[in-house]
Amino acid sequence: MRKLYWYITAYFKKHGWIFAVSVAGALIVFSFSIPAIAQRLERKPRHYIGLIGKHTLYNLPLSIQNQLSAGLTKTAQDGTVNPYLAERWAIEDGGKIYRFVIKKGVRWQDGQELKPDDVEYNLPDVEILTTPNDIIFKLPDEYAPFPTIVAQPIFKTVQKKYLMFFKQPMLIGIGKYTLESYKHDGQKITEIVLSGINEKFIYRFYFTEDEAVLAFKRGEVDELPDLSSPHDVSGWPNVEVNKQMNNDRYLAVFFNNSHPLFPKSVRQALSYATNKPEGKEGALGPINPDSWAYLEGGKSYNYDLDRAIERILDEIPPEPLNIELTTTDNFVTEAEQIKQDWEKLGMETYQACLNKNTVSDKDQCVNTKVQVNIRVTNFPDTSNFQALLIGQEIPSDPDQYHLWHSQQGTNFTGYKNTRIDALLEKGRKIAEKNERKAIYQEFQQFLLEDAPAVFLKHLASYEVKRK
Repeated sequence: MRKLYWYITAYFKKHGWIFAVSVAGALIVFSFSIPAIAQRLERKPRHYIGLIGKHTLYNLPLSIQNQLSAGLTKTAQDGTVNPYLAERWAIEDGGKIYRFVIKKGVRWQDGQELKPDDVEYNLPDVEILTTPNDIIFKLPDEYAPFPTIVAQPIFKTVQKKYLMFFKQPMLIGIGKYTLESYKHDGQKITEIVLSGINEKFIYRFYFTEDEAVLAFKRGEVDELPDLSSPHDVSGWPNVEVNKQMNNDRYLAVFFNNSHPLFPKSVRQALSYATNKPEGKEGALGPINPDSWAYLEGGKSYNYDLDRAIERILDEIPPEPLNIELTTTDNFVTEAEQIKQDWEKLGMETYQACLNKNTVSDKDQCVNTKVQVNIRVTNFPDTSNFQALLIGQEIPSDPDQYHLWHSQQGTNFTGYKNTRIDALLEKGRKIAEKNERKAIYQEFQQFLLEDAPAVFLKHLASYEVKRK
């Protein structure tokens, strides 16, 4: 035995470093190869999907969050909010306190039961308290849309080992799919893998649509679910393109309502003079037509050149209508059509002004002419524009306070109307659904009459995938 010990000791003194390197190398190789082999043996169908945008682990697209987890509430297509992880909720202290009772038997993906202490939302100025069964939110003021806020999926973060020696943060949710792995470049997620019982989703992220389409052409992904156009792959063999209308998105020309070019008469005239899609594609206001608060039969600005001319001549502008229309690359075609429509209005109005007997000073007629200059930019400056053609997301709740209330910094159009302000203030303080519906329908009626924007159409999205 002693002789064997001497042999082993002598060997390790001479060749020990080779043995140590071999063991370490084997561990590293197996760390990489075993997961790869297991992945090849696994027969779950895989979906390789390309998404656009910059995201972090804690700011994933909502579609992915909904696969991984759920919120205290869930919002239906019409904007109605129902309990989900919460069994029910109660409103206290005149609308300043929301108490949610957590369902029993709900478990995280690691098997732990969901408790009120587990629920985390980043809500500035909101005090959050818990009891063994409830989670309580104390708001600084009444806020009727609050149940839509807690429809946001909840997560908890754990540290997961990988490559034997390293750890990385991992999200655990309550959904049907688990977060298996992800890749990142700094804070930015470049790929994320979700695993379900019968399938896997591999999401890869790209900064622009063009980059995503190029990745599709290279075979990096097989699906692009939310494109603004079908691009040039729509005619490819074995490629399927599906178009979807999104009632929660619309395209509009937003006027700088504080600019002297755009009194109410001019805004209405330009609205009447703009060709718009008919039927379900057309957008008649800022609220989703599927919403429980949508106003059927509200004021519309169907194309009516005679009415547009009449509104201009009711109050002849003090200076020519030289309008800069700002937009992005996505909407250049629509901008060109608007330019054509508005300049046609100017030509027709100028002739009508010259022929109108009640206009004594014909020199004023030149001010009825319209000239449109289109400005295209990737990042429109909402603090410096005349007319802005952009898309807008519609929130699930009909509350439009941030966009149209005169005291909000997010009201980029500078729109001011005391009646609208009062309705928006009232609408977010009353919880009863029918009362809120009456308020928001009145809001729609008066906003559309004022025409602070030309509501054009609901925006389509395109899904491109291999057959």
